[in-house]
Amino acid sequence: MTLEEKAVSNFNDTFVRPAKFYLSGFSNVPHIKYYYVFLCFSYIITVLGNTFLLSIIYLVKTLHTPKYLIVVNLAFTDLCGSTALIPKLLDTLVFDRRYMAYEACLSQMFFILFFVCIQSWTLVTMAYDRFIAICFPLRYHSIVTKPVIASMLLFLWAFFFLLLVFIVRSIDRLSFCRSLVVNSIYCDHAPVFLLACNDISFNYIMAYVAFVLVLCIPLIIIALTYVCISVALSRIVTREERLKASKTCTSHLILVAIFFLPIMGTNIASVTSYIHPNARIINSSMTHVIPALLNPIIYSLKTEEVIISIKKICKRSRINNTTKW
Repeated sequence: MTLEEKAVSNFNDTFVRPAKFYLSGFSNVPHIKYYYVFLCFSYIITVLGNTFLLSIIYLVKTLHTPKYLIVVNLAFTDLCGSTALIPKLLDTLVFDRRYMAYEACLSQMFFILFFVCIQSWTLVTMAYDRFIAICFPLRYHSIVTKPVIASMLLFLWAFFFLLLVFIVRSIDRLSFCRSLVVNSIYCDHAPVFLLACNDISFNYIMAYVAFVLVLCIPLIIIALTYVCISVALSRIVTREERLKASKTCTSHLILVAIFFLPIMGTNIASVTSYIHPNARIINSSMTHVIPALLNPIIYSLKTEEVIISIKKICKRSRINNTTKW
């Protein structure tokens, strides 16, 4: 074996694990402080909105149904996903703490990706609920039960926990012997593994597997369920009944559009054409921030059951206050 071959062999056997990564953030963006204010405002509204929605569902026993068990899962996931991203994001950008420890970077990557996966498949579970409710209304209460929905949601949490552990642990097999500058404002998967100087083909494969599992398959399933729902609605004779049935789907369709359109647009654009780093960073962060911000607002304002429940609680509190006086 020549000296050059020995050197290559020794390099392949040695994994260079950096102590820290440097998050590059934005470059030459005017008035970027307004974006920081928006992030802070968004996080406050997200926490208040999702906590409020969770409290309403907890307090009103009529909302203790399989459908609202899915809503609870989505609200809790939005809350956790925003907490995993925004506080650290603000700390990095506002206080210019761009260095992040290797272990902290992988932890952030895991939690952000994990909660995105749960959000995506929770929307699929919602589509399943609407599909059974409209296509098989007489069998709805026997098919969609609390144990069934709880089992589905627990399976999602367990499956994606194991998948994300595997994906993030695959970063550990990489050597980072060149640049340690992550071209993002948080530890995103692709910007991190692209810094490696050894073979990253396996990481590419896992990135595509995650893309298909988290975005493509859920969208296909949701589209198929709504094709079936449209066929079922077309068979309903009266226009009033058709509108009443379709009204129950509007909130879910808005949530699907808010979640999938930005993230799909960003991923497709990054593969097919050039995106300026600043635009990619803003789009990427918005795909995590906006759905969690708007989901509780949509479910509070667009769902009749929740509005009625809020009115009941307000009425009950007014009665209690008057009796005290």
